[in-house]
Amino acid sequence: MPADIAPVPPGREPVPCRVVVCRGCCCGTPKVTGVDHAAQTARLRSLVPVRVSECLDVCEQANVIVVQPSAKGRAAGARPVWFGLVNDPDATEDIAARARAGGPGVAPLPDILDLYTMTPPRRRTPS
Repeated sequence: MPADIAPVPPGREPVPCRVVVCRGCCCGTPKVTGVDHAAQTARLRSLVPVRVSECLDVCEQANVIVVQPSAKGRAAGARPVWFGLVNDPDATEDIAARARAGGPGVAPLPDILDLYTMTPPRRRTPS
C-alpha cells in the first residue's frame, strides 16, 4: 500500500451502495402477478446490501426498488434513485449491476434503466 494512503480501520469501511425494496403493500405480494418476489429480493441480497420496507407509498408503480448512493456517491452529490414497475428479472439484474458498480454518483445509469426510473412521492406534511 502506498505510504500516502492510510488503511481503513476495521468497522470504518466506506458505506456501500444500498438497495431498498418495497414488500408489504402491493409490492412483493400476489397483487403483482408473474413475479417471484422472494427470488427477486434474494437475488438482490446476494449482490448488494438490501433493506426491506413495508410500503414506499407508490403502489401504482409496484414493484419499487430504491438505490441509495454509496458514501462516494453521496460525496459526489448523488441522491437515491427510485425505480418502479421492476417486474422483470433482467431489470433486477441491471439495477443490481449498477449498485455493485457504485450506484448513483459513481456508475452511469444504463439507458435501459431510464424506462424504470420514477419520481419519488413527496413527503406528506402533517395537517
